[in-house]
Amino acid sequence: MRGLTKTYPAVRGRRGVPATPEVRATDDVALDIGRGEIFGLLGPNGAGKSTLVRQMTGLMRPDSGSVEILGHDIVRHPERASRILAYLGQESSALDDLTVSLAAETTGRLRGLDARQARAERDAVLDELGLTALASRPLRKLSGGQRRLACFAAALVGERPLLVLDEPTTGMDPVARRAVWSAVDRRRAEHGTTVLLVTHNVIEAETVLDRVAVLDRGKVIACDTPNGLKEQVAGEVRVELVWREAAPLHVPEVAALRDRTVESGRRWTLRLAPEEART
Repeated sequence: MRGLTKTYPAVRGRRGVPATPEVRATDDVALDIGRGEIFGLLGPNGAGKSTLVRQMTGLMRPDSGSVEILGHDIVRHPERASRILAYLGQESSALDDLTVSLAAETTGRLRGLDARQARAERDAVLDELGLTALASRPLRKLSGGQRRLACFAAALVGERPLLVLDEPTTGMDPVARRAVWSAVDRRRAEHGTTVLLVTHNVIEAETVLDRVAVLDRGKVIACDTPNGLKEQVAGEVRVELVWREAAPLHVPEVAALRDRTVESGRRWTLRLAPEEART
């Protein structure tokens, strides 16, 4: 992908409702992901991870930039994305009224499998992920982690060469998480599947990913292996500032720090060299 940029325009507030300022969700993002790689997008909430993924998968048109997947121009031909990738978004409510079994089988049929192939792949995936006992349960009656695992199972049926997973293990217990990553590893080893993982879980990123791009305010601020990123910040100190009210930006020393800050409400998080932190 090259130069991906997306800006959400400002929205005028109605009476009693504050206006929403313009937001640059992705800002000239450029990334290369190799075939068979498990690549991650890491960053705080609001960093632009999900917006970037929606542009990559053809669900959202960028204001500018290009996305090429296996030779296909996804910006010009977004309809081609469904033929070459499987996408598990954060919200997958479309399958909620189906049983676990039917959700997986239906996904396979939509991806071009005949009935026999869809049922065979369904059974294999449910067994692989330990979902066979829940096969007849509607997704809407499952716990959050079980439902998430069932949606992941459906994403695996009718395999695609690229698997895009937006925080796939949210709400899962450790057993389900291990099942997810074992399934991902197996598909890479057997089929050369490429995986794009969106996460804010640093531990997960360190143990699962080959490389990771760190996003902040729509920009890629670092891209390396997990160990490489750790080495880059090994000599830094993490500093958190929590303001009683709004940050006192009229103070020059505070204003000078803002461009280096990850903001979350009244909390500022910075990484500083030890000598800077002492001052």
